[in-house]
Amino acid sequence: MAALGGTESPGVMAAPGSQASPLLTAETPSALERGRSGRRSRRSAPAALSPAVSVVFPGAVSRESCCRFACELLKHVLHQRHQLPLPYEQLAYFCRRAAQDGDVIKKPPSVGLASKKCQQVLVELEGVLQHLEAMFSLTLVPRVLILLGGNAVSPKELYELNLEGICVGSAEKSLKTTSCVRKLFHSLFIADVFSELKALPITGTVVMLQGHRNCGAEWFRPKLNYKVPTRGRKLTINLSCDGDVDISASAQTVTSAWEDYIWFQAPVTLKGFHE
Repeated sequence: MAALGGTESPGVMAAPGSQASPLLTAETPSALERGRSGRRSRRSAPAALSPAVSVVFPGAVSRESCCRFACELLKHVLHQRHQLPLPYEQLAYFCRRAAQDGDVIKKPPSVGLASKKCQQVLVELEGVLQHLEAMFSLTLVPRVLILLGGNAVSPKELYELNLEGICVGSAEKSLKTTSCVRKLFHSLFIADVFSELKALPITGTVVMLQGHRNCGAEWFRPKLNYKVPTRGRKLTINLSCDGDVDISASAQTVTSAWEDYIWFQAPVTLKGFHE
């Protein structure tokens, strides 16, 4: 079984043999950082800026499933962080219906579903999703970054999907994609990582991922010297596999050193919108 592992892995990974339960983790403040009443002092605040959610799948996961994780997380983050007025699927449905029916259907108030702006946002997002699928078919992808606000070097918010602990198997011997996606988002729901965040103004979103330097990617641009930002709010989602993993079912084996895996950046910045 090909386990994606080896490079730095921020966040807290679930230990082998542990139950597949979501964990919202952050550093525990030391005694010196607590007041006499036992409450956290202000100096412990930075720990809460880098929570992590760990999800363990009870078996091997296909490469197609890994791609779905990245695509669904991107759509979810864009909606949760107020860059899309509706969930992606609803927005795409109403927008297409509005275009086909001449914008005569009833639509949610204050949302111009047939506007050129909405159409442009959907086209750009669908393009990124399609190129993500192509990239996952070319190479193992150990990490994906979704960067909101600022730029790729200094974003306001950073969402990292860590796939290094995933055991990649063939589609026939892997868990079903739908059940894995459901488990991932159930974990995010239980962890409740978005509810206390302040509303984010309309901003740009950059997508980056790691892949083999010789994977043949044409659309994504290589960033040889890129370093993951350390400032700004960060959420790390660690995915791994446990349980009944058939080694003989491995679809591929990582033979290259992890030094051969570099960061790639999508050449477009997704612009959010609301009306």
